[in-house]
Amino acid sequence: MAIKSNDSLQPLSPAETEILRLLWEIGTGTVQQIYEKLPSERQITYATVQTLLRRLEKKGYVTHTIEGKAHVFQPYARREQVVSSAISSFLEKLFGGDPVPLVQHLARHNQITVEDIERLRELVDNHDSENKNTTDNIGLQGE
Repeated sequence: MAIKSNDSLQPLSPAETEILRLLWEIGTGTVQQIYEKLPSERQITYATVQTLLRRLEKKGYVTHTIEGKAHVFQPYARREQVVSSAISSFLEKLFGGDPVPLVQHLARHNQITVEDIERLRELVDNHDSENKNTTDNIGLQGE
């Protein structure tokens, strides 16, 4: 099975996302091991966890091997890949792909700190530097 691009990842339900997150945390696990990792206040049955893992496998997020009688599941999609796909989908659906309104909302509702803004500035500065270096290198190749 080939890793799917961000564009081809199917959306996840909240329950599927929770199971995938648990599987990323533990690395590999049987249905029982994943079921036991769920918070006690979550009222999800063993059979539901099993169903969610099968859905995740069908969507290409997890895979499994068989060890004895147990199916041992492991993440197939990388966390960064899934996060990128989910955020891109979210931005497209709610903001037409424009991240600025999202950041403005976070700032207006005190959900972003001064430290967060500084980290964003560093990312922008690094991005600008990388783009400048790429542009400079392209210009040198043409000479």
